[in-house]
Amino acid sequence: MGMQPVVELKNLSKTIGKKKIIDDLSLSLYPGQITGFLGPNGAGKTTTIRMMVGLMNPTSGDVLIEGVSLADDFEGGLSKIGVIVENPEMYKFISGYKNLIHFANMHEGVTKERIDEVVNQVGMQNRIHEKVSTYSLGMRQRLGLAQALLHNPKFLILDEPTNGLDPAGIREFREHLRNVAENEGVSVFVSSHMLSEIELMCDRIAVIQNGKLIDIREMSETQESHYYIEALPLDATEVLLTEEGFTVESYKDGFIIHAEKGQIPALIQQFTAQKYELFAVQPYRKTLEDEFLEMTGGGQIAEAHTK
Repeated sequence: MGMQPVVELKNLSKTIGKKKIIDDLSLSLYPGQITGFLGPNGAGKTTTIRMMVGLMNPTSGDVLIEGVSLADDFEGGLSKIGVIVENPEMYKFISGYKNLIHFANMHEGVTKERIDEVVNQVGMQNRIHEKVSTYSLGMRQRLGLAQALLHNPKFLILDEPTNGLDPAGIREFREHLRNVAENEGVSVFVSSHMLSEIELMCDRIAVIQNGKLIDIREMSETQESHYYIEALPLDATEVLLTEEGFTVESYKDGFIIHAEKGQIPALIQQFTAQKYELFAVQPYRKTLEDEFLEMTGGGQIAEAHTK
């Protein structure tokens, strides 16, 4: 990738007692891109995030924000980061707008115009002057996003941001997040156990297991062309597919093969010539859950917190 990363994790390691929690983790995060951070229970996701925001010091390695070490310029680095952890805590008995004014006062140079801008950005114009106690969880999540964006961060970290939201709220939040990444050029880093949501939200995923980064891939790579083939006789079908050079994986009553669309007509002709009983030839796409389980060897997916 030609552009410069906003955040770089360089050979990051963390040992607590005799246990290595994070093991030589390196990762670059780019502007305008949403990266999903996945891993089984106990993989080290929350420990990594804590080191990224300076709540925990690495045993070795470094976190760079726009090329500057967080250890060398802690305040400068944090000024470029926005964070949302699960359900943001707000002052419920004042308005959303007064909450934003309160948070704006914690940063230098956040103008009234900037507050109005983020209110519009997250679609809260009609409710911003009402008390937070009247907001739904989805509205509080939007307000949390507005708060995190007030100081024009270059990097946004979200830890389980859609927990508790209904499907409509999740979709709205996803759209606002995509808008922030694409139109503001913010690098977004999302840790979540909701794999179906990560699949819709992210440009790429990074997978951690036992403290090690085991895979980084573009979401387009998880959408390679596969086809489901169901035909009889079963054994002869597997032999034919193998002889034609396809990688064959048993699935339900047939097989999954990796094939390009243009290869399918000739393959069907082969089945016809052999007078096999052909019941199904249809596109098949592995879900992110399938991919995740393959990568981690079936590690547990769901979690509330990883220590």
